[in-house]
Amino acid sequence: MYTEEKKKDKNYGSIFVYCVLCFVLIVEFARFAKPYYSNLHNLMETEALVVEEGFVDVVNSGKLPCPFKTSRSASARSHEKLSGLIRREDRARPPSSYCVKFQNFATMAKLVKDNGDKYESRPFSVGGYNWTLLIYPNENKPVGSGGYVSMYVRIDNSSLIANPHDVYAEITFLTYKSTIDKYHFLQETDAQRFHLFKQQYGQLNFLEIGYYKNPAYGFIFDGEQSVFGVDILVANPFEKWEVFSYEENIRDPLFNWKLTKFSTRNLDSYTSGSFSSGGRDWVLKVYPNGVGHATGNSLSLFLLSASNEKGYVKAKLRVIDQIRSNHLEKQVEGWPNATEIGWGFEKFISFADLKDSTKGFLADDAIKFEVEILSFSKTDTL
Repeated sequence: MYTEEKKKDKNYGSIFVYCVLCFVLIVEFARFAKPYYSNLHNLMETEALVVEEGFVDVVNSGKLPCPFKTSRSASARSHEKLSGLIRREDRARPPSSYCVKFQNFATMAKLVKDNGDKYESRPFSVGGYNWTLLIYPNENKPVGSGGYVSMYVRIDNSSLIANPHDVYAEITFLTYKSTIDKYHFLQETDAQRFHLFKQQYGQLNFLEIGYYKNPAYGFIFDGEQSVFGVDILVANPFEKWEVFSYEENIRDPLFNWKLTKFSTRNLDSYTSGSFSSGGRDWVLKVYPNGVGHATGNSLSLFLLSASNEKGYVKAKLRVIDQIRSNHLEKQVEGWPNATEIGWGFEKFISFADLKDSTKGFLADDAIKFEVEILSFSKTDTL
């Protein structure tokens, strides 16, 4: 028994030593890793500063990186994320809708502090609606803008009351950059919807305020002047549209036409009177001596739309057997062909079959045609 207790004491001692060694290793590892972590943290901060300084150097050189990007500093990362797809580029063309020029950006920024920290332009008209341009030049105005200039457009409420429907408009905000003699712009590619309950749209983070404090960036020039503008492209709603449908339950699908004195007919073609089927007007057209490849050897027969509709048609054309009712029938199905912009066949019946008296197609110098309209597409303009 003494031996067993001794063994247990020995085991407890081994476990204690093992735990002490593990603790020492953890402490040493932490002490070793701390400098590495500190250096990594410093490196990340340095990288952010280098990126910002590199951007400043590019701006001073008069060349912009592609695509245009702002600093990756911590303050920029804390701002609200822009929604939608944003284009940020430069162009030579000035604003197309409205433009505001400040003789001194810093003075304007101070004066508007008593006006809700915003400059609001005079009303201007675009697309039949009145608008105003709003510019926020101070930090964190509106709340969440951080160190950015914010730009908004507002549609006049009276415009919406007089014409109460949604207004869709593509909005582009611009500011002039003198170092490259172009306008820097920010555009969301999706059209914005304005209505009585949403009268304003803008970019919270248009451009960092710091660019308007140093003339070297080009956004202030000639004594701290600055220029802002906006493009507003109003997309007018459609006024006309069409509905495409396919009719299969045709009212009055059959039409018969008798052409008398056939042997004395000397015109190239003959057209039946107009008839109504399925709510649409049609005519039959025949070429007694044929047309196209059938000229001189076969009779040609076509179904035409009296109103020049060019949809999809399914129909049966017949030359009537006037003796035994063994009619010659051919079906058309599809869009109109090029010959007559209609539906039919150049070679519908050969002269040999037509003149064969035993087949009954020509009786008493008369020929009978019949059409059965099975279905057709139609397009209604609303």
